[in-house]
Amino acid sequence: MIDKIVNNIRKKSLKERFLLVIGILFFLVYLFLGLAVIFWKKFPLQMTMNMRYAFGALLIVYAFYRFIRFFNANKE
Repeated sequence: MIDKIVNNIRKKSLKERFLLVIGILFFLVYLFLGLAVIFWKKFPLQMTMNMRYAFGALLIVYAFYRFIRFFNANKE
């Protein structure tokens, strides 16, 4: 299974590999940002905890949405 993924990445052009790295990077950025909003005790913006939970959850859901959409687009 891992060999298939590695071979698929090797077949991609330089541009496609760069876009793959950028897609994974932004997935991690949105995921980390969502977790930071939820768990950072001294968050610099004044928000109630309910708003922080909602905003953090929204960012995490958006990260997974981008992740799924990105890899579904790469299969074609």
